[in-house]
Formats: sequence, C-alpha cells, structure tokens
Amino acid sequence: MRTTTLIAAVALLLAIPAQAKMPWVKKAQEAGFADVKSCQSCHADKMPKKGGELAERGKFLVDMKAKKKAAEVDLAWLKDYKGK
Repeated sequence: MRTTTLIAAVALLLAIPAQAKMPWVKKAQEAGFADVKSCQSCHADKMPKKGGELAERGKFLVDMKAKKKAAEVDLAWLKDYKGK
C-alpha cells in the first residue's frame, strides 16, 4: 500500500509540470514558431516558476506586454523577436 501511494505521488508530481508548460509551447508551435520546443525557450530554469528568471525571448515577451499595456502575453509578438 505504501509503495503504491509513493508511486502515485511521484507520478502526479512529474505530470503537473508537463501539463503546465505544454499549452504555451503548443500555442507557439501552432502559431508557426517551431523553434519553441520547451519552457526553456523563454525561461532560464528547466522547471520554471512564476517570477523565475527569464531567457532573452521571455524578457522580450514581458517587455512587449508592458509596452502594449496588455493583460497577458500574446505569443504572436514572437514574430517581432529578433534574438536567437
């Protein structure tokens, strides 16, 4: 019983980050940005968290959000991204 509970808890912990990141990656790829392959396309950390360090592309998106006074990031702005 203990082993089953432990396995279920570990599986749940591993599944949550995967589910959290995929909508953004999927949206970016559907919008034509095939180079966005994981959270690390915008985040510096492998397992990003809110307020975590951003990569160059992530900083660009946050700057655009502020510049446009938008409520949330729009992945379509990546068309204007000139970085790597």
